[in-house]
Amino acid sequence: MSDKGSHGDGHPSNTDTPLVVWGAGVKYPKPISGAGQSDPGFHFVDEHTHGMPTPVDWGLIGIERVDVNQADIAPLMSTLLGLPCPVNSVGNLPLGYVDMIEAEEVEAVLANTKQILNQFLHKSHIKQSNSLYFKPFKPLVQHSSQLEHIENLISVRDYQNAMILTQELRSLALQGLHYFQTYDWLMLMTVITLGYLGWMVYLILHVLKSYTSLSEKIMKMEQAAEQKNKTGKVYLFGCLLMGVISVILYVEQSPPLYHAYIAMTVFLWTQILGDYQFVKALWRHLSGKKSNYAIKLLVTCAISILLLEFLVNSFTERKLYTWCFLIVGSIASLYLFKAIPWRSTIPIFVCVACWCLSVFTLMPAEIPDNNELVIASGAIIITIGAAARWLDKHSEGNKNWLAICCHETDKPKQSMLFYLQALLVGLSSIMVSLSTSHRTQKQELHLIHQLINWTLAGFSMVLPLFSENGLLSRLTSIFLGFAPTFLLLSIGYEALFYGALALVLMAWILFENTLLHLTKLKKLSKYEDYTTLENDRCLQLSDVRIPLVFMVLFNVAFFGTGNFASIASFEISSVYRFITVFSPFLMAALLIFKLFIPFMLVICVFSAITKLLRVPRLGCYFLVILFSDVMTIHFFFLVRNTGSWMEIGNSISHFGIVSAQVVFVLLLFALTNVYTKDIRIRSDGSSSRKAV
Repeated sequence: MSDKGSHGDGHPSNTDTPLVVWGAGVKYPKPISGAGQSDPGFHFVDEHTHGMPTPVDWGLIGIERVDVNQADIAPLMSTLLGLPCPVNSVGNLPLGYVDMIEAEEVEAVLANTKQILNQFLHKSHIKQSNSLYFKPFKPLVQHSSQLEHIENLISVRDYQNAMILTQELRSLALQGLHYFQTYDWLMLMTVITLGYLGWMVYLILHVLKSYTSLSEKIMKMEQAAEQKNKTGKVYLFGCLLMGVISVILYVEQSPPLYHAYIAMTVFLWTQILGDYQFVKALWRHLSGKKSNYAIKLLVTCAISILLLEFLVNSFTERKLYTWCFLIVGSIASLYLFKAIPWRSTIPIFVCVACWCLSVFTLMPAEIPDNNELVIASGAIIITIGAAARWLDKHSEGNKNWLAICCHETDKPKQSMLFYLQALLVGLSSIMVSLSTSHRTQKQELHLIHQLINWTLAGFSMVLPLFSENGLLSRLTSIFLGFAPTFLLLSIGYEALFYGALALVLMAWILFENTLLHLTKLKKLSKYEDYTTLENDRCLQLSDVRIPLVFMVLFNVAFFGTGNFASIASFEISSVYRFITVFSPFLMAALLIFKLFIPFMLVICVFSAITKLLRVPRLGCYFLVILFSDVMTIHFFFLVRNTGSWMEIGNSISHFGIVSAQVVFVLLLFALTNVYTKDIRIRSDGSSSRKAV
């Protein structure tokens, strides 16, 4: 374990363990040789570099050290005790420790080899008895003759060659054991990958048919009757194929999950092939487009994949987000400077907001206590809220802000609501100071303080429901509504992160609003080709940026104050302002809710932007699922079963987190819809419905 209390991270200080052997049958210590190690061919199974120096105070400097793998200790103990090796041992007898004559050494290594070989034969027998088409491990097909040859060499006292052949046979037995442990891997990985690819293709087709104008355009010349007839044949073939595969899996006594994997894959590809008329018409439609459209499509796909690969790498290196926001802030501001024909501070604001957020992923994942910073963050949050309210109320006559601002007369009730929310943020900062002072002085937190904290947190989250339904008004109210809860659950710089994230989300809104206004000014004819779905327009290729930006910000909402490597990076002491009696479930619930708050801000802004641009939110959500699945496939191939505990655990948890992200986001969408469903986007009325 490390000094911080963590373990399993693969560092030599956590994995290198002293092994001291003495007594009968053990070799005497030897002076260190020029090679520095008794067995030059030795290597560690985790393929890590292990070279922790022997502590000086042990008095063993100059004595040769014999390193072993952890699994090698079992056959060593068995040999010294004169007992058989454990049945499931996969270790190699370390000859550097045992003091035997040559004949006994060969017999000990042969016993070790036979034990591993028996495991291999047992695995081979099980797989052969259940497989209709069995593929043996070819290097050990003649294992009996190899064993017989070794025993003949021992009988004629050719111990040197017998030792070489025995060690080679043991190495082959370990390889064969791994071969049967991973016997079904290729089939499973192929089926699961095809399942994910099928799911992604199915999603793409669904989005194209339901949320774009392509469906009406490319299916006008298709005959519905013919399509229905051929679709039935495809479904029949899919059912027959699934039936045959199920029978084969049943005969081979495969686990139920094998049936589930293959059934889902066959079902998805059957659905895709059943839609082959649409796919064929889509291909003809794309083939008839100009080369510029194909280039634009390829560039969009390439940028999307690069961005998703960036997100994959950010799971292990959160500092990548610093470079991301520094670069994006610069590029976005330069683009706006060039695109906006009027004088504006929007480009400067976008750049500054992105650069402010870039700092947080450079900070340590283990958040240090800083009570003063949390209190100061309360004042910053109130300032941001006041600035947003001023922008909302003092932009009359400016068509650029018409869609996101509220131009109704300033109602007293709404003013009182803003002042009340600001007051609650201020009170929460005061309670942070009071609650923390009691804990630092090792005094029990008063019941009245706990009651006030719970009341502030609960009451503040209800108030946004009574705010104005303008886009900026409602989002400002949501921001202020969750601030008291987040402050009361903060212990350091994460409180400042809450305000920085809100600034970037505001920059995203201003950027999209500017693009929308520029689009209306240019009156591009290509936007007139799309029909409207009730109040929404159809999705376009350029709208891919919305789910991509959402995914970046959604991940930043987590990585800004934490690390996927360990939940321990989120300090449990942040819940002590609400509860002082140890209650693991309630503490975990409060900690998880704290992590949810930045996510909810991002999703609220995402929902507001889909309303601002009048794009179907469900279509954008399906694109989020699609991009999440691209990341999931990558993480699927990164899952490993060797290395340190932390490396294995992280590879599995990353895959599980991204897989669950789809459902996780859907649940948060349902939760935040309570706050965002009433948002209304105002129009200037001069643009026709067709142009919009």
